[in-house]
Amino acid sequence: MQGEFEVGDHVSWDSEAGRVKGTIRRKIKAPIKFKGYTVHASSAAPQYLIKSDTTAHLAMHKGSALRRLGRSAATRATSKPRRARRRQDP
Repeated sequence: MQGEFEVGDHVSWDSEAGRVKGTIRRKIKAPIKFKGYTVHASSAAPQYLIKSDTTAHLAMHKGSALRRLGRSAATRATSKPRRARRRQDP
């Protein structure tokens, strides 16, 4: 696993239809029911609720199944802005 993921991270995972991209919506740290299945999540082994970019479907995956692609545009927009570099005149 690439470490912990955060809400708003843009990730990808393998599916039957190929590689899918989406954004993490929730970090699950306790067992829950999802689409009729029990998700065995814990603080030590969290799972992630992810919304697909293309179909808007929700999926649940372990961190080991995910690859981080970056932060989502919405998260970047609400993140602390970077300091602008001073422009130096020649």
